[in-house]
Amino acid sequence: MDSELPTRDHILLQLAAHLDDDTLRRVFPDQHPDAIRGLLLSRPSVAAGNLVPAVPPVRTMPADNAATACRCRLFTDGASRGNPGQAGAGAVLLDEQDEELAACSVYLGVCTNNVAEYKALLVGLEEALCQGCGQLAIFLDSELIVRQVQGLYKVKNETLLPLFHQVRERLDQFETWSITHVPRAQNTRADQLANQGIDQRHG
Repeated sequence: MDSELPTRDHILLQLAAHLDDDTLRRVFPDQHPDAIRGLLLSRPSVAAGNLVPAVPPVRTMPADNAATACRCRLFTDGASRGNPGQAGAGAVLLDEQDEELAACSVYLGVCTNNVAEYKALLVGLEEALCQGCGQLAIFLDSELIVRQVQGLYKVKNETLLPLFHQVRERLDQFETWSITHVPRAQNTRADQLANQGIDQRHG
């Protein structure tokens, strides 16, 4: 008896997770490997002449009820002046019409940039859960954090490991989620909020 065929989304997720950079460069010599992975992990839409990541149901999580979940986009950023140094977290949550649902700016104290990135993601995930977002597309300009959450990189740093597990626990509470690396130029709002968080220490 033939086994059931995997879904298209599952196939794309597995391809994104297992195709290494060298293979992607050979197949698509004119494109950066991250750009190809981003297309596999999300369905881009054209806006203002640029490719903007859309909200894709990439990974399906069990739903507690059959109600239609709110679809949201989350941009987060962590900043550390000194690495380690004074740090802040920024997160902005958008609905399907790109209307801003929430903007968060948090002072984190002294930590490294990578710790700030993880804490900013946690701040954003908590806000998305509070806002009732069931289907979430996440965008960061930290390639390391994105690859770790995707499972492409192992988390070897002992300081980051508990933060990574907290992120994965939060993600399990969404019906669907995806995470994509974007250029810093597409994450300016979250970056501004992160720097505002650092400045709050003087408040």
